[in-house]
Amino acid sequence: MAALEEFLASQATGDLLPWSAQRAAMARFDLGCAQVEAAALAAGLLPARYQRNRTTISTAGQLKLLRSSVAVVGCGGLGGYAIEQLARLGVGRLVVIDPDRFEEHNLNRQLLSTLAELGRAKVEAAERRVAAINPAVAVTPHRVALDATNGAALLAGVEVVIDALDSIPVRLELSQACASLGLPLVHGAIGGWYGHVATQLPGDRIIDQLYGGAIEPRGVEQELGNPSFTPAVIASLQVAEACKVLLGEGLLLRGRQLHVDLWSMEFVELSPGPPCR
Repeated sequence: MAALEEFLASQATGDLLPWSAQRAAMARFDLGCAQVEAAALAAGLLPARYQRNRTTISTAGQLKLLRSSVAVVGCGGLGGYAIEQLARLGVGRLVVIDPDRFEEHNLNRQLLSTLAELGRAKVEAAERRVAAINPAVAVTPHRVALDATNGAALLAGVEVVIDALDSIPVRLELSQACASLGLPLVHGAIGGWYGHVATQLPGDRIIDQLYGGAIEPRGVEQELGNPSFTPAVIASLQVAEACKVLLGEGLLLRGRQLHVDLWSMEFVELSPGPPCR
């Protein structure tokens, strides 16, 4: 490791390590991208891709993110944006879960959906996209539907879960799986010009409060649809919450729900109240 650190230091400009130096180190020492990135960050060197993070996230924080693991359940509108942002943020391992393939109606809003990806599995598209963005990030794809029988197994080993689902029953099953594993869950939901975000920590029951009495299996997005911008906004808020959880910094949306109204451009904090009926 000393030889690797010495080489990285010799290739750095100040405390910034360019991608060309990372690739050279990977070839010279026969290491993976994540191994080189971890060694650089541990030595106080910042891979140049993260230089615009430096006033927001410290080098130590960047290393913490690299060593972290997040599950994104649902790889559609919310999930695609969340996966993209987590990869660019430098979260080291992403577990992506979705049983579906891309269809034409996904093209208006799902970041991972392209004409070339039509008919292909969403989780496989996520894996390809992350590899193209940040090869230090490992993706574990599961092309299955999360349910009460497999939730705990699919989420084992992660530190935070992002709810990017569009099914209320599955969302409740996800909440139960997170509760059984003691995992923080960052919830997001969208419909038309509107959306909301909330963070559920172990012991909390905000998902049950929001959806426990729901009759319909799907939310208002079935009536309102979703334009391109709503999932981008809500997913960004979810990733910000996940980042704070991983770093142990900042004030979380715990015990409260942030309602986003993009039509009136209003952000309102609400109490979750009793289960919906």
